[in-house]
Amino acid sequence: MSPSAGTRGIEGGASGDGRAAAPVRVSVLVMTYNHASFIEQALDSVLMQQASFEYEVVISEDRSTDGTREIVIGYQERFPEKVRLLLSPSNLNSNRVVSRGIRACRSEFVALLDGDDYWTDPAKLQLQVDFLDSHPDCSECFHNATTVYADASQEPRDWTLPGQKEFMTLRDIWRGNPIATGSVMFRTGLYELPRWYDDMPLTDWPLHVLNAEHGQIGYINRTMSVYRIHHGGEYSRLDEIAKFEKQYQFYRLMNRKMNHRRDALARNGQFLYFLERAEAYKERGELQNAGFCARRCLTGRPIRKAAYKRLYQVLKWLLWQSAKETFIRAGTTLK
Repeated sequence: MSPSAGTRGIEGGASGDGRAAAPVRVSVLVMTYNHASFIEQALDSVLMQQASFEYEVVISEDRSTDGTREIVIGYQERFPEKVRLLLSPSNLNSNRVVSRGIRACRSEFVALLDGDDYWTDPAKLQLQVDFLDSHPDCSECFHNATTVYADASQEPRDWTLPGQKEFMTLRDIWRGNPIATGSVMFRTGLYELPRWYDDMPLTDWPLHVLNAEHGQIGYINRTMSVYRIHHGGEYSRLDEIAKFEKQYQFYRLMNRKMNHRRDALARNGQFLYFLERAEAYKERGELQNAGFCARRCLTGRPIRKAAYKRLYQVLKWLLWQSAKETFIRAGTTLK
């Protein structure tokens, strides 16, 4: 198979001097497309890692048009014992870029990183491996990240909110995703990644749900990466309604593809996820977004019936605001 069609880089099990290679404990999977302005920072942040174990870097590149491919090939040529390439012959623009990378990883753990993000702590991999080694009941772990706006339009902020619990269950992850992609590390060999994953509207949330079926998700309260928001970002450039629509499709499609085996948790998660956002928009007086999220609650089903009372308050506010707007357009004022 030629490098342009598949894998380029070290595939054997021996080091350059003929000695048996040490087992690779971590595969760092870097997903990239048109990240020429960012990919070097991402890869340098991986290669700076200080660890007591061997790790490899698997770069899944999706036929970029801006020079990203040439940059990653250069890294593979400079670090042939460390870096492997998966190069798309044509642009896939789907989760296949991730799934083929996961299947190519040959390690005990996989850490993810998008090519436009980067790590900030050289001990990141070591800390996460140590955590998973000491918590065999966990299928994955993550840490906090700093959200940075490339155009400096907003101040940097934490991705994961204060009060994040140390251990999340399957029920928790169905309720929302507090995990930045570049912060996660998960165990391999827990299940076979299903083919339908390739068509999911989101990349990482489905993986967290699948992992959480096999163990808890642990949290390390330490900031060790940057999530970059920029105009070229596939997800970050979407407006709020477009993001919510993808999240709604995730809930519906994930539940169906899992043959509804977690139906109660999925529908409870969907209801509460959109309810909490509808309530937040209500407090800010944002009628359109509150209405969108409230409607997406209606195909969910909360486990605790008290949640319906909260939705009722949102719907009552929406009706009142709509009535006010109607009367204002008619030249009448409601008091």
